[in-house]
Amino acid sequence: MSEAVLVAVRPIGLGGRITRALPGILLLVTVGYAGKVAEQLLRDYGKAHHQALPNIEYVLWAIVFGLVIANTVGVAEVFRPGIATYDFWLKAGIVLLGARFLLGDVLRLGGISLGLVAIELVVAIAIMTFVGRAFRLKPKLTSLLAIGSSICGVSAIIAAKPAIDADDDDATFAIAAILALGAFGLFAYPLIGHWLHMSDRAFGVWAGLAVDNTAEAAAAGAVYSDAAGKIAVLTKSTRNAMIGFVVLAYAIYWASHGQAQTVTNKAAFVWQKFPKFVLGFLVISLLATVGAFSGPQVTDLANASRWAFLLTFAGVGLKTDFRELKKQGLRPFVVGALAELSITVVTLGLVLGAAAIFQL
Repeated sequence: MSEAVLVAVRPIGLGGRITRALPGILLLVTVGYAGKVAEQLLRDYGKAHHQALPNIEYVLWAIVFGLVIANTVGVAEVFRPGIATYDFWLKAGIVLLGARFLLGDVLRLGGISLGLVAIELVVAIAIMTFVGRAFRLKPKLTSLLAIGSSICGVSAIIAAKPAIDADDDDATFAIAAILALGAFGLFAYPLIGHWLHMSDRAFGVWAGLAVDNTAEAAAAGAVYSDAAGKIAVLTKSTRNAMIGFVVLAYAIYWASHGQAQTVTNKAAFVWQKFPKFVLGFLVISLLATVGAFSGPQVTDLANASRWAFLLTFAGVGLKTDFRELKKQGLRPFVVGALAELSITVVTLGLVLGAAAIFQL
């Protein structure tokens, strides 16, 4: 075998992966920073000309800039490995965000969120299953949509696909539908929240419950306010923690029908699917609670978290190509839209009720 062929087939090491990812990461930084500059320029222009211009957060600017690039000139292949790291930056941002929460705050909100999450899980699965069957989607496609809408969107679908032995096409359809609906929710939910004059806390809980993908949930909360963004991440992380149990239930269901591999070690299965970054968030929160960080260190961690989220939000825009989503067909989108609309209304009612009772 020639040296050139050996180089081609040799696994890429850590240094090689970093080198490949660097152009895309630089693009994430550029788009994210452009969002911060646009926010500041608009604010300065309004002050200089004594005009009451809307305060458009850098989060929204970064997403919009990314969407414009992805849906006009497109994203060159050289940038794709780096853009794909947006999920890493999301998890890093969530872990670092723990420094801004004392553990008591986490547990107090977690108790309310856990109850709402439990209701949301049952409602989302029931609605998506009913609508999927009514539109006669393939059963496993319906299962993937139900798992994605009830837990954490694309991540849940990717985790569930091998567990229930779903086809690649089913996973692709489900992911496309969830991405499209997530993009809609990202822009629509803050408008609805302001129209209803929801508090930062209430809106953050609603975004964490109703928006499927963690990145879009964090972004929707951050567009509303910084405080709402923190609550959205915490609520969404509570929801994400259920992924192992829900995927396990579906794996057992399909295995009992002879259409998936039997799960032999349920505890190991749940641990494998469990999002480890949730534990990282709790560890950092515990350290902050016991005073392990000084005031300046908490500020530095909070700033690092904001920068990690900024790269995430830029990646959300750059990863959303509506032309690709359109190719996936209409029916999964119709099913997803009807089900998500129902879930949106139900979760909004739950949050408004909880806000009245628990003063969210």
